[in-house]
Amino acid sequence: FTAAPRGTTRPYLGQRLTFEAEQDEKGRMRAVNAEPVLVAERAEPPVRPTSVVVAIGSILAFATLFFVAHVRWQVPWTIAGIYLVLSLLTFVLYAADKRAAQTHRWRTPENTLLLIGLVGGWPGAAAAQQVLRHKTKKLSFRRLFWSTVLLNVIVFVLLAWYTSVNPIPGLD
Repeated sequence: FTAAPRGTTRPYLGQRLTFEAEQDEKGRMRAVNAEPVLVAERAEPPVRPTSVVVAIGSILAFATLFFVAHVRWQVPWTIAGIYLVLSLLTFVLYAADKRAAQTHRWRTPENTLLLIGLVGGWPGAAAAQQVLRHKTKKLSFRRLFWSTVLLNVIVFVLLAWYTSVNPIPGLD
């Protein structure tokens, strides 16, 4: 992407490009002067699989799951508060990372974004991805992100069930 000249459209996955190769200051090969290959019919960019509907739907589905777990297994509202705080923190982290990307400053590592999502901030991450249009194009990140969401939900259900069978003193 950085090899595309400023002011041109950003290349997309699967698009054919021409470019020149040169060595950078560390002796590594890199592409420069990348331009799209002109063909008779212009290819369309791929459709984004992560949509607003998926993000909002997953958040609403989890809220419903939490409510059912609260009624069925007496999961305390404190846990919902923890999810909310982590989600707000995650949203702020995504906003800071987007701003850093735009201003060419130090970025938040993807592993940090994934980890805070995994421990409960994923609803904020899903919202931030859609609202801020950030971290939505890199397929490998999206796959890891939704894997962490699934893992978090599985662990939530297992812990909610387990603690209903084996109550933890003082957690109510």
